[in-house]
Amino acid sequence: MAEFKEISADASAGAKLLNWVDNRFPASKMYKEHLSEYYAPKNFNFFYFFGSLALLVLVIQIVTGIFLVMHYKPDAALAFGSVEYIMRDVPWGWLIRYMHSTGASAFFIVVYMHMYRGLIYGSYRKPRELVWVFGCAIFLALMAEAFMGYLLPWGQMSYWGAQVIVNLFAAVPFVGPDLALLIRGDYVVGDATLNRFFSFHVIAVPLVLLGLVVAHIIALHEVGSNNPDGVEIKGPNALKDANGHPLDGVPFHPYYTVHDILGVSGFLLVFSAVIFFAPEFGGYFLEYNNFIPADPLKTPLHIAPVWYFTPFYSMLRAITSEMMYVLIACVLAGAFFGAVKTNLPKIVKAGVVGAAVFVSLLMLSIDAKFWGVVVMGGAVVILFFLPWLDNCGVKSIRYRPDWHKYMYGVFVVNFIALAYLGVQPPSAIGERVSQVGTLFYFGFFLLMPIWSRMGQTKPVPDRITFTPH
Repeated sequence: MAEFKEISADASAGAKLLNWVDNRFPASKMYKEHLSEYYAPKNFNFFYFFGSLALLVLVIQIVTGIFLVMHYKPDAALAFGSVEYIMRDVPWGWLIRYMHSTGASAFFIVVYMHMYRGLIYGSYRKPRELVWVFGCAIFLALMAEAFMGYLLPWGQMSYWGAQVIVNLFAAVPFVGPDLALLIRGDYVVGDATLNRFFSFHVIAVPLVLLGLVVAHIIALHEVGSNNPDGVEIKGPNALKDANGHPLDGVPFHPYYTVHDILGVSGFLLVFSAVIFFAPEFGGYFLEYNNFIPADPLKTPLHIAPVWYFTPFYSMLRAITSEMMYVLIACVLAGAFFGAVKTNLPKIVKAGVVGAAVFVSLLMLSIDAKFWGVVVMGGAVVILFFLPWLDNCGVKSIRYRPDWHKYMYGVFVVNFIALAYLGVQPPSAIGERVSQVGTLFYFGFFLLMPIWSRMGQTKPVPDRITFTPH
């Protein structure tokens, strides 16, 4: 048990109160460890706004969600009407609802930017592997939270989007029908489904999400923040002053709290403009079909998820019967390449080739719809393994070969193209482009152990470079 700290009898009432709290709860200790004495690299740029913005949007979503739950009815017969009641009759209800719906899209925008920053600056590399894994788990939980929340307005797109996505689980061999039934709680998407999704959206997933966010921040502060140069400012080899503070670091507070206030101010300006002038954002943030009550007897002409799911939805639609032959060819080519290029014993090489042939036959025997679900899920799961796929000698894109920048640029363009195609109705050309995009997406990661080693890296400075911005 820690000893109680004494304080002068002449101290102010505020100081006495803080001392009383500190003797029972480590408030000042946490403030010092995570703010005033947490040293961060001094060369953060605007890409480092998005971590704090993600935390801000999470708070917005929780607070607005609490107020929405006060008036929302998780009942298939009343849900749509309760949302209309919030929009029309609850004082400022329209603002709360639009803040929540716009906040969902804003959350994914800042998270995608946050992940992109980690990608280009190597924030997933040693010793931050666990920080990245926690971040990917947050992304996965966020997708589950958004999908379940998307059903709650009980509009046409909510209903039929959930119908399509839940039915995908029925494609899983052997357990698929039972799994889909378990998720729905009924033989069709209905009242039981709505209640289940409401429970998970309001209670279960937010608790998991908050726990992962805390773990993400604790892991980050344990190893220290990365920076655009990828130079470590902490550790045994880092340069420090007489007090043991990094020479290339500054206290997070007040320097980066002020820095983040700038980012928050700019974000709130854009966020407010969207809420007040374009809350539906042309049908991308709130689809027009979702302002029509759910009708199980009338299917919309084109069913598509919200924009932030569409890259993965494009990959799902890209897996057709003919695409399966391309995937099988890729599996066999990868196995033969590995067998030829590695120095493994011949029996191991034969086992790898045999396993590839077995997988290929398995792929042919199972419906392409199932492999579409696997590809869609694999597109997210593969992100978890990024720290062990990248073999480049340097972390940051600044010191990698110049053609690496073009590779990352093409990856971003490809991801945006997949997102656009996922919104559009199916077409022959769109299908072909999405198939090429899917192959590039997975090729980018699966071939990274090879291409990340290629090219001449630039010398990394001993100390970080700083340019005021």
